[in-house]
Amino acid sequence: MGSTHNIRIFQTAEHRCGYYPDRLARDLVLDPSDPALPQLYGNALAMGFRRSGAHVYRPACLGCSACRPVRIPVNYFDPDRSQRRCLKRNADLQLRVQPAQRTEENFALYQRYLSSRHVGGGMDQPQPGDFDAFLACAWSPTRFFEWRLDGQLLAVAVTDVLPEALSAVYTFFDPEYAARSLGTHAILCQIEQARSELRLAIEQLVSFIVR
Repeated sequence: MGSTHNIRIFQTAEHRCGYYPDRLARDLVLDPSDPALPQLYGNALAMGFRRSGAHVYRPACLGCSACRPVRIPVNYFDPDRSQRRCLKRNADLQLRVQPAQRTEENFALYQRYLSSRHVGGGMDQPQPGDFDAFLACAWSPTRFFEWRLDGQLLAVAVTDVLPEALSAVYTFFDPEYAARSLGTHAILCQIEQARSELRLAIEQLVSFIVR
């Protein structure tokens, strides 16, 4: 995890897989009490780790590699025909980037989403504390990307904003608008946001060199 700091890595006991009911899963977890964890987070993402609340983990299941982290070099990304149709379908939505804070509005949307997508899975009756513990933590550089239609909140993408990348943590949306493919739209918009920030960084670097 770097030449100047070693961090402990724990392995969890086997537990029921959230994706395959007939399989067991286990994870590698970086020490959540280590004060250097925020500084190591970007490197951890590059090594296939992800964040859930204050925990940074990576699946380490015996005999299974179905969970694969996806890293997109945004400057070379070219949406395919289906993705372009998704962007066109949602061109009437307005994007706002907000602080990662629970509100009555986004929590109600989160409840509707889980009640629709995870019936009987243990997540379908979330409490406010569940929302806070899962989606954010004190040290994470998190923002909520919100999409609205005429003021109505339709989707939220929980996004960690790092100097070198954006990390898509979780997305939830209004199940009544599932035909819009809002999950796909959120990823496409995050890619474009990352590309815009990359271009801005390059322009600033070129300006600095010219001076």
